Amino acid sequence: MSNVMQKQNEREAHLRALADLLEFTVEKTGDRFTLTRTADVSPPVREERLTIDQAEELLEIWKLRGGG
Repeated sequence: MSNVMQKQNEREAHLRALADLLEFTVEKTGDRFTLTRTADVSPPVREERLTIDQAEELLEIWKLRGGG
């Protein structure tokens, strides 16, 4: 496995772990992500067609807000 592919896999694994901690589900379609949170929010939070950078940023914002 190339170094670039390994780093991408590590980023995705970290993204999924953080999403789980913050009670988001993650769906991946191609190279885009959909994040959905239904716990403690009304209506549900759903962001679609995010790049990995955008998904990481969204989760970091929730983390800083104490959303977990």
